[in-house]
Amino acid sequence: MSFAISVAPMLDWTDRHCRFFHRLITRKTLLYTEMVTTGALLFGDVARHLDFSMQEHPIALQLGGSEPADLARCARLALDWGYDEVNLNCGCPSPRVQRGAFGACLMAEPALVRDAIAAMRDAVSGAIPVTVKHRIGIDHEDSYAFVRDFVGTVAEGGCRTFIVHARSAWLEGLSPKENREVPPLRPEFVLQLQRDFPDLSFVLNGGIKTDQQLRDWLPRVGGVMVGRSAYQDPWSMAHWDRDHLGQPQASVPEREDVEEQMIRYISGWKDKGLHPQAITRHMLNLWKGQPGGRLWRQVLSDSNRLATLSVSELFTAARRARLSAQADDTASLSACPDGCADHPPMTSDCA
Repeated sequence: MSFAISVAPMLDWTDRHCRFFHRLITRKTLLYTEMVTTGALLFGDVARHLDFSMQEHPIALQLGGSEPADLARCARLALDWGYDEVNLNCGCPSPRVQRGAFGACLMAEPALVRDAIAAMRDAVSGAIPVTVKHRIGIDHEDSYAFVRDFVGTVAEGGCRTFIVHARSAWLEGLSPKENREVPPLRPEFVLQLQRDFPDLSFVLNGGIKTDQQLRDWLPRVGGVMVGRSAYQDPWSMAHWDRDHLGQPQASVPEREDVEEQMIRYISGWKDKGLHPQAITRHMLNLWKGQPGGRLWRQVLSDSNRLATLSVSELFTAARRARLSAQADDTASLSACPDGCADHPPMTSDCA
């Protein structure tokens, strides 16, 4: 099973608090964890890495590793902890994963990936999907034939869903950030994979930022994965359930309601000893593009307020700052109803 829309796994970003926040905005989008290495699970604190709120479903665990036996044990953990999918990372180009010989490096070893997928599938006994996220090539191996052969081999292990970041990974000479921007996007490769492997599902990742792009691509592929644009403008997800995932109009949330629910959530975690900034950092763009949104964000980023105010006081100050700026904008427009050069009409960019 593949989901029509998903939010990509993003290291240091898509932790459990980020996912809880995103789930208040979209109920049906598949959310991914950050990549968790097999070593962290087999030799570290399993609960710290795998615990999540039941409200986060549907949720997928992404694993980083290369040893089939280790990946199988971790896939079983994913099942035992209640994840809806387990995914193998074959696309990350960072120096860290290169040192561990996993991530995008695995694209050079499709037979190993095939065996890992088979072991993971055996471990979960078909109870949840085992998927692969990969690039279309590595370094100079970036022909369509390369990714076609990779998919064909890995599918022999039983993988039915491939999330394809439609860029090559350049393992030398580019930073992880540059690897998300410099190698050219080739979404046509994903379309060709779908034609060549009609029994498999291919999810397009890379460069998807707008609602129009979702409308363009969803009818043509097995699904679409959105990355940083969902994190940087979370309210862009607010209409996905209604517009793309078959949910009624009532499914569209209100920002104020999301804010109120997050206040209660943060208060609960603060009572457990967690600093509010561990959660508020994911929320800073809730009011992005709205009047007063920048001031609201500044209050939630203020280290002094974070240290001295209660959660309710912090958000009260943020709300007052936002509403004050909104009132100022409204007064400015009232004074100049036609919108002159000094007082242009209010738009979504005025924050």
